[in-house]
Amino acid sequence: MTTPRPSPLKSSARALLWLAAACGLVHAAFSAYWAFGGLWLAETVGQWALDWYRSAPASAMAVLLVIAGVKAVVALGPLINEHRPLPGYRWWRVPGWLGGAVLLLYGAANAVGAWLVLAGVVSTTSSDRPALIGHAALWDPLFALWGALLLGGLTASRGRRAPASGAA
Repeated sequence: MTTPRPSPLKSSARALLWLAAACGLVHAAFSAYWAFGGLWLAETVGQWALDWYRSAPASAMAVLLVIAGVKAVVALGPLINEHRPLPGYRWWRVPGWLGGAVLLLYGAANAVGAWLVLAGVVSTTSSDRPALIGHAALWDPLFALWGALLLGGLTASRGRRAPASGAA
C-alpha cells in the first residue's frame, strides 16, 4: 500500500522556501563559525560579542551553537514540512508563519534603525560603527529577507492538500 502524497508544491513556493532556507542557513553558519572562534565579520555584530567571546569562550561557544541550531531548524523546518509533510502538517505551518513575521519585522526594524543612526537622523550613545554597518547592511536585512521569503513561500503553498493519513 502506498503512502498518500500531498498535492504538488508549486514551483514558486518551492523556490521561495529554498531561498528562505538558504538565508537562514547563512545566519546559522556564521553563528557556528563564530562559536568555533572564527572572527570574520564578527565585528559587524558588535564589540560586546567579541568581548564576551574573549572573556567567556566556553559559554559564548555554547550559546552560539544553540543559536546556530535554532536558526538551522527554523530555516529547514518549513522546507521539510512542505516537501515531506510532517504529521500535523497544517499545525507545523503556524510556527513558520509566526517565525516569518518575526524575522521580517525584527530585521526590517533593526536595519532601518541602524540606517537612521548611521545617517545621523537618530542619535545614540553607541559608537560601534562596524556593528551599525553590519546591522544596517547585512545581518538585519538578511533576517528581513529570510522572513519575507518564508512568508512568500507559505503564501504560495496555501490551499495545498496534505495527505489524508493524519498529516492534515
